[in-house]
Amino acid sequence: MRRCFLCGIDPYTEQSFEHRREWIKQKLYALSQVYCIDICAYAIMSNHYHLVVHINRDKAQTLSNHDVVERWQQEHNLPSLVSRWLSGLLTSDAEIEACLLIIDSWRSRLWNLSWFMKELNFDIACQANREDECKGHFWESRFKSQALLDEQALAAAMAYVDLNPLRAGIASTPETAEYTSIQARLAALNNQQETAPCLHPFIGNPTNERLDGIPFRLMDYIELVDWTARQFRENKASLNSTNPPILQRLNLNQRNWLKACTELERKRSTAVGCIGTIERARRSLNKKRIHLFRLDG
Repeated sequence: MRRCFLCGIDPYTEQSFEHRREWIKQKLYALSQVYCIDICAYAIMSNHYHLVVHINRDKAQTLSNHDVVERWQQEHNLPSLVSRWLSGLLTSDAEIEACLLIIDSWRSRLWNLSWFMKELNFDIACQANREDECKGHFWESRFKSQALLDEQALAAAMAYVDLNPLRAGIASTPETAEYTSIQARLAALNNQQETAPCLHPFIGNPTNERLDGIPFRLMDYIELVDWTARQFRENKASLNSTNPPILQRLNLNQRNWLKACTELERKRSTAVGCIGTIERARRSLNKKRIHLFRLDG
């Protein structure tokens, strides 16, 4: 964002913007109820934020027209044509067809990452500009994204995001890293809740087709995050003699894993994953070449 503090305390003016972290979290939670975009991990820093999301296109395409409108009106005002359709007041075929075209456009937006980010950033920018009594661009540029090609890439990106405050030196442990998904998940665990509000749940078994969620166990992921934190923080305890089981099950190269969890955004890569998934991703994304951050051997 522009050269001022999004959150945190500005060291020059000593003005606190900590309350803006809550703005972002609440807007994230609100949009997650509208869009078919699941939030896997987040970290809200002083002048930027990180997200790991799952785009659920299939879910958006199976929603009924009424479900699409119900979702959309949670954050938007409905045009009168759609309001009349909801009330059953449309009588002409032309009006009904025009209404359904509008609903179809909303359906395509429900799984569109650009629309999700646009709405999130626009709302925060408007609030910040009102508070700062200024106008103009708040965010420096459009968001940057990397495609996560497989389970290994998903785990690496989530750990990278959850450990961002610790790596930046503003938290000493994962559980004390405020405004992160790992802290929210641990708090929910302590409160005996199945998952934190609005976060994509862990389902444990990647072959479990009955549930929609992150394909590993929460406890494995917590152990993995803790182990990773110990590796690149000098003031943390040394690694135990055995690796977390999840590293072995996901066939992750230990050196590449640690590199990903510290340098994921430094590389000019458009995708993260193992070499075995790159050809399928290249065809899916209709790309001749993909700059891959490789996680396997």
